Amino acid sequence: EIARWLIGEGRRKGESIAIVEGLVQRLIAAGLPLWRLRVNQRMANPLLAAWGMIWRRDTQRPEEYLISRRMLETSTWIGSPFQHVMETGQSLRRRLTALDAARDHTILHELAAEGASDFLALPIEYGDGSIQAMSAVTDHPSGFSEEQVALLDALRDPLGAAMEPAAMRRTTASLLRTYLGQGPSRAVTAGAIRRGDISRLDAVLVMSDLRGFTDKSNRWTEEALLEALGDYFELFVNGVTKQRGDVLKFLGDGILAVFPIDEDNDTARRCQEALRAVIDAREALGTLNRARAEAGKEAIDFGAALHLGSVTYGNVGSPDRLDFTVIGDAVNLTSRVEGLCKALAEPILLTSAVAQHLNT
Repeated sequence: EIARWLIGEGRRKGESIAIVEGLVQRLIAAGLPLWRLRVNQRMANPLLAAWGMIWRRDTQRPEEYLISRRMLETSTWIGSPFQHVMETGQSLRRRLTALDAARDHTILHELAAEGASDFLALPIEYGDGSIQAMSAVTDHPSGFSEEQVALLDALRDPLGAAMEPAAMRRTTASLLRTYLGQGPSRAVTAGAIRRGDISRLDAVLVMSDLRGFTDKSNRWTEEALLEALGDYFELFVNGVTKQRGDVLKFLGDGILAVFPIDEDNDTARRCQEALRAVIDAREALGTLNRARAEAGKEAIDFGAALHLGSVTYGNVGSPDRLDFTVIGDAVNLTSRVEGLCKALAEPILLTSAVAQHLNT
């Protein structure tokens, strides 16, 4: 009955949260003493390693989580049950009442400390051969029965059939956000996929580039240069996304970001948010440079320009290669102003179109 629901109604729900919630309800109705259920999915994304859903008895509603690729280098992942399952394709079961301090991963000890008694992790194979994982935890004094373990094992393929389409959509959306930004990814997902699918809008434009990049390229190793670029991009993008902007382009050592203006009375707020994003990035730069100094590395710096204007926003390119971008006189002017940052020795320059909307 549960398998039929997963490959039928559950799959058609199309949302991972709804699938996991429906599965949990049916498992509990079948007598499974669930305390926690977790489904983990690999993600084909350069920044994110995985995503998933976790259900706990005390919260009832499944919650989503994301796992960055950096976490794969930490003890949270290394040696964990999910690493074992996803890399070997083999199930793993541990009675949490008899753990080995040296052999068993920290997460198992943490679950035991919270009152859990039995842990089961199972592989779920998708059509592309990738291995996902599901874990079930109970706090029943006797743990899971062998019949209950067999039930969970029998549901691996039906759960994979239900989850794989949702996972594919999630991965596609994630890749679009990673490479295009929030706004463009929504437009493409909504169907703006043809050359000439464009719109015009008012926006605050921000351009930035790394100071002395050519000189550093000649003096630094490629590894040192890429490390500095990565750190600079990260702090700048964090500032932009925190203020609801979109990073559209990485242009060598430069960045193009936009803060679309959706309503007439939104202009001043968006100008303030764009400036706040750059200021936050510069504050983060100070922290980064102190760390670089402690490591014996040269400081880095950037200049940024802000301008407000109308742009054309959408797909341009050839019939078989498209680029989602903004073009127009406002973009050209922002670029020229950004070029003045070095000549005038100013870290941030604003055009009067932006400055008139700022309180200070």
